[in-house]
Amino acid sequence: MSRIALLATAAVGLALFGAAPATAAHAPTTTATTVTCGPSALRVGLSTKVCAEVTGNSVQLYGQINLAGPPSPGSTLPVKDLTTTLTGNAVGGPSLGHLVQPVRFQAATTQVRGVGGTVPCGSTVHAEFTSSTLGHPSSPVTLNVPVTC
Repeated sequence: MSRIALLATAAVGLALFGAAPATAAHAPTTTATTVTCGPSALRVGLSTKVCAEVTGNSVQLYGQINLAGPPSPGSTLPVKDLTTTLTGNAVGGPSLGHLVQPVRFQAATTQVRGVGGTVPCGSTVHAEFTSSTLGHPSSPVTLNVPVTC
């Protein structure tokens, strides 16, 4: 059989069997990450807040420290040695962790991360973040965020 006849036979066979172009399987859906932050508060002269990144039933908490406002012209930028504490838990449920970390703040926005985990859908996560300097304790900034999945 010649090549042309063989190709023609193959083409007819494909047409008879209804060969169609391959279609991609449905792409898996991805769950968006939602970031929720509590209100900022002035702690040891710096703006401080606590935030939660929620993706499905996974929660990652972080505390954030930045300048409370622009520095005065001609002033030097502050350098502060801080002790930060980040904690979180599912209300009425498990702890997501407790982290005490020293931070040297040098005028740039600084995040403290390392507390998080998986919680049951429908839970509320409670987070607290403090930043203090030697001899100047501070009260925590807090956040309660629902995990709706």
